[in-house]
Amino acid sequence: MSGSTRLHGKVALVTGSTSGIGRAIVRRFLAEGAQVVFNNFRDDDTAASARAEFGDANALFVEADVADAAAVQSMVARGIERFGRIDVLVNNAGVDVFSDPLKMSSEQWQRCFSIDLEGVWNNCRAVLPGMLERGAGSIVNIASVHGHKIIPGAFPYPVAKHALIGLTRSLGIEYAARGIRVNSISPGLIMSERVQVWLASLPAEQRQRQIDILPCKRVGEPDEVAYTALFLASDEARFINATDILIDGGRSQLYHE
Repeated sequence: MSGSTRLHGKVALVTGSTSGIGRAIVRRFLAEGAQVVFNNFRDDDTAASARAEFGDANALFVEADVADAAAVQSMVARGIERFGRIDVLVNNAGVDVFSDPLKMSSEQWQRCFSIDLEGVWNNCRAVLPGMLERGAGSIVNIASVHGHKIIPGAFPYPVAKHALIGLTRSLGIEYAARGIRVNSISPGLIMSERVQVWLASLPAEQRQRQIDILPCKRVGEPDEVAYTALFLASDEARFINATDILIDGGRSQLYHE
């Protein structure tokens, strides 16, 4: 991998990162000189593929469920044992939970918040002590356009993403004077493997409709989110804090579709 080494000397932890946006972020960070701990909740075929791509010189795979605080602490400890510290945390692990509010089970509610919100906090809580000790650190949370606009039928996912943006702003302000920056990214429709499968399942007319409602008339690419995560993780963004960046091609700014 080659790059401009914008993250040279930094160690990053990227959760949920064996496919889609997370994998693109790991790829970009490695290309820019970082050492990276990458993660999935299970050691499956996508994890094996990612390990083969990233190698083991500057990358370490750790299987851990972010909803399990003890597993997260162990993951962070392994990253520190291997690379010495964690300078950058990217909370990308998440799960889509869409349901009718009154038909949703308590298990669905708990699953959404245990991963999309509490999982983020588990990781933040694990890396913050070391960052505070060094007086430096960048946390990037992957939120969603669902944290800005409401789509019927998507409950309770938007609730968790609104809360995640609130967590981002709150932590960013809480620790700003101690050298910690906390920001979030809100992707719109991005061509991850999951979205590819979803689009392929739609009739051609509906698939084209999903593209046509985007002002730029195309679906976003995972690497476009990765470049923004790279910027926020780097020292180039040292005066950006408690901020959310939308990456949706302008879609959320339209009043009419």
